[in-house]
Parts: sequence; structure tokens; C-alpha cells
Amino acid sequence: DVIAGFLYAILILLVFHPLVDLIDNFNLTYKYAPLIIIRCRAGAMTAVEKVQEQLAGLRIARRCEPSEEPAYLLDIHTSPAAGSGRLVAVSCSNRSLRVLDGETLRLLREYRGQRGALSGVRFAHSCDSVLFSACSEGSVMCWDARCATQKPVQVFSGYPSNVFISFDVSCSDLIVCAGTEKANMDAFLVFWDARGITDCAGATKEPLGVYSESHNDDITKICFHPIKPNLVVSGSTDGLVNVFDINKDNEEDALICTCNSDSSVSSLGWSGEDYKQVYCMTHDEGFCWWDMAQLDTDEPITLLHVLDARESVCAENHSLHYLVGGLYHEKARKLFLIGGTSTGNIHLISCGTDGLSLAGTLCGGHSATVRSFCWSPTDESLLTGGEDAQLLLWKPGAVERSLTKKASLKISSSVQKRVRVHNTSLKSRKK
Repeated sequence: DVIAGFLYAILILLVFHPLVDLIDNFNLTYKYAPLIIIRCRAGAMTAVEKVQEQLAGLRIARRCEPSEEPAYLLDIHTSPAAGSGRLVAVSCSNRSLRVLDGETLRLLREYRGQRGALSGVRFAHSCDSVLFSACSEGSVMCWDARCATQKPVQVFSGYPSNVFISFDVSCSDLIVCAGTEKANMDAFLVFWDARGITDCAGATKEPLGVYSESHNDDITKICFHPIKPNLVVSGSTDGLVNVFDINKDNEEDALICTCNSDSSVSSLGWSGEDYKQVYCMTHDEGFCWWDMAQLDTDEPITLLHVLDARESVCAENHSLHYLVGGLYHEKARKLFLIGGTSTGNIHLISCGTDGLSLAGTLCGGHSATVRSFCWSPTDESLLTGGEDAQLLLWKPGAVERSLTKKASLKISSSVQKRVRVHNTSLKSRKK
């Protein structure tokens, strides 16, 4: 019996000892699993925080020389060239279009004489010297920055009733699209073929066609997809944000998705991996963010909807008065918003599906509301323009080399951004 009991005890030990080790190992893993997960998450957060720190560490490298006729700087865009060859184009409230050196901010060209207000400026993606501007008098003009002549090299004319207040150029430079104010119950997206610009200098091009049924009020913003030339998104004071595939034969088939911002759209853009997300800001400082990758799934496409960013973002000792636009940081795979105060402070706002948060504040640059900005991912610099007539170049850790002093007072201007908020609930026609 003693021997049998001893053998039985050994058998039990041999059978259950691996199970005990397994349980002990499981308990050890379970005990430290939260720590491991937290460390992984902390590592991921560090990468984003590093980018936020870099953005918050931007310092003024240059200020443009004051113009003889101060004006609001409404839109900024840079040529695709990097380094010393980069050009900066600025549209102004006095109907002038300025071209400056990207490093020194020295004025190179100024085009005057437009009969209407300018509603944006864009460089061609494939040519550093070609730029476009849209005018409220019903045309989109193409300019050659190498030429001192005051005449555009080509004019894309609209229809007689068209008043253009937004436009963009496809990433392939093949298509130009402009959005109109509402006229006679209609608002149009007008398209042109942009090929052959240098072959027929001075010529006027007629539209390829229009989309007329997707918006019922002023089309305030248009933005082509950064890498897919057939995709374009438009926003309107009717509160709708529409995504189109212009390769389709007609407007109804081209409309991929209609999203509702519940307010008047002031700015929009693309973000996310492969730029499958669309975001927009509204004239009453709201923010919407949608994921187009979920269109063919049962998942909701809305990533975030903030009714008023001014109440959502805690800006420490500085309040948030307005939003200007968004920038997608490809390295960090992170969407940021640019906002600010009426005294010229610039807020960098981080976007997440859980809400908006302050990433940093740039102070000491502008003395009035910032109206425009342009982010350069190549050298991670930021250009900003405002109602103080100043154009500033911000770079990481820069030391200002310009002797120009910032203006102390906001300049006077007749240009005012129209705000028409629509609170009516507009149903989406497609998911």
C-alpha cells in the first residue's frame, strides 16, 4: 500500500505539474499584460506627441515686407518645388495676386486689375511656374509666374450668370473645377479641360460641362483628391458635402456620397491612409469627419461631429475664436486643425475619434485674425497670412532674420467672410 501510494503521488505530480506551470505562466502574463499593453500604447502615443511637439516648436523664420497697399491675405499656396526654387502665391482682398520667393518671402510678381474678388490660388502640380486663380466675375485664370505681363496666359470662362467663389485643380492638372454662388435657384460645379495651356497661350476655354443638381446653395469649397484625379469633394452653404467620381457619365452616377454637416461649409479636405477620409469645417466653427472606406460596409461613416470647436477645445489661457482649415500630417498619419484668436495667436488642434484637443499654440506672429495657411511636408514649415496683411514663414527652431516689425493694428478692408448658417436637417441621399 505504501509503495502504491508513493507511485500514485508521483503519477499525479507528473500529470498535473505542466498544468500548474501553465497556470503560473498564465497568471504571470495576465498580471503584467496591462503593463505591456500600456507600454505599447505609450510608445505609439510618443510618436504622435513628438509630431505635436515639433508643430508647437515652430518659430518665425521670415516675415514678408509690408505692401504699399495692405490687404487681407485670403489664400496661400506653394509650388511643388522644394528648397530655394519654391514659390509662394497669395490672393489678397484688394483683388491682387502676389508671387513671392519661398525662402525670403521677397515679392517677385504682382498681378492686378481683376474685375472681381479672388476666391483662391493654386499652383499646377507638375509645373512650378504655372498657377491658377478664380475670380468672382466668372472666370478662372492661368498665369505664368516667369512672365511680368499683367495678362493671364489662359482664361477658363464660365457662363454669364456664374460668380465663382471656390475652385481647385486635379492632381493630374487635367481638370479645373469651380463652384458658383446660387443664381436663379441653381448652384453649379463647372469643369474645364486644362490640357494644352502652353500651346494656346492667351486663348479662352469654354466649359466641358456642369453639375447642377447636387447643391442648392453657394458652393463654398472644392477639393480634388490628392492622388486620385477622378475624385473631388464639394461643400456648400446648404450644409452638404458631396463626393464625386467625375469619370462617370452623368452627375447622378458621379455622386458617390452625400454627407450632412448641418451647417454652412467653410473649409474641407482629405485625410487618412490613402486619403479615404473627408473632413469639413463650418462657418459657425463646427467640425465633421467621415470615413469613405465604410461606404460599402454596415459601419457608420461618421468619425467625429463637433457642433462647436470653441467649446470643445481647451486652449489653456488662450480661447479659440475660429477655425481656419485642416492639414493631414502623413508621417504621423494624423489630422490637425488650424484655428486661432482675433489677436493673432494660432492654435494647432489634434483630431481623434474621441474628440479635439489642443496640440500647441504659436504666439508672437500675427496681430489680427489669421485667414489662410499652407503646410509644407518637405521641410515641415508653415506659412500663415492674416488680416494684419502679414505673411509669416514658420520653421522648427527657427530664428527670425527679418527686420520687419509686425503691425500693431488690424488693417481696414471691405472684404468680409459671409456666414449663413443652416440649421435645418438635410437628409443624405446616399449613405
